[in-house]
Amino acid sequence: MTRTAIIAALPGELKPLVHGWPHSTRNGIEFWAERNEEDEWIAACAGAGQAAATRAFAAIEDGGPIDLVFSVGWAGALTEEVAPGSAHNLAGVIDVRTGERFRCDAGAGDLWLATSPTVAKESEKLRLGAAYNASLVDMEAAAIARLAAMREIPFYCIKGVSDALHDRLPDFNRFIDAAGRFQTARFVLFAALRPIYWPALIRMGENSKQASQNIAESLRAFLS
Repeated sequence: MTRTAIIAALPGELKPLVHGWPHSTRNGIEFWAERNEEDEWIAACAGAGQAAATRAFAAIEDGGPIDLVFSVGWAGALTEEVAPGSAHNLAGVIDVRTGERFRCDAGAGDLWLATSPTVAKESEKLRLGAAYNASLVDMEAAAIARLAAMREIPFYCIKGVSDALHDRLPDFNRFIDAAGRFQTARFVLFAALRPIYWPALIRMGENSKQASQNIAESLRAFLS
């Protein structure tokens, strides 16, 4: 049986894909699993950042060897050419902390993703795009790519664009705790009192929903 791991940061990134799959939670990690006679797909999310992605990978691996792994979820645009709401099968991932580059397996696209230790604001997006010639930024994919490379298993990365390059958004880093969990209640209170952010947050919500749907469609097509 082929075991495929699908790792994201947040449940919303996986929602359209795992609708109807059996769900469980263990040690703060959420899991969804689906299987047939030949294949098993296990999706997991443990929060934002490389440490959380590593925990999700390890938790899936506890159930048996992983044969194929996908890093999926939302990413910010580093160029004006990638449309919010779209999803992209990426060529590779760059860890901006170490400079390491991990190429995705055959069949991927032309765009590269930069993995940053923090949620990138507009000024940081501009810097990352120029420094690494990358089109998207996230916080998790490099960890998953590194683990796949260490185990010599195929790695793929499908990311959906949640926010445009010049969107004026709050500093989300203030609402991510040490374990990578997003503190939703605190953020909602913060945003409710600052209408200057409302238009961009509404757009981001719509883009994220469309991006999740496009990620699910891309992944289903890939696996079939």
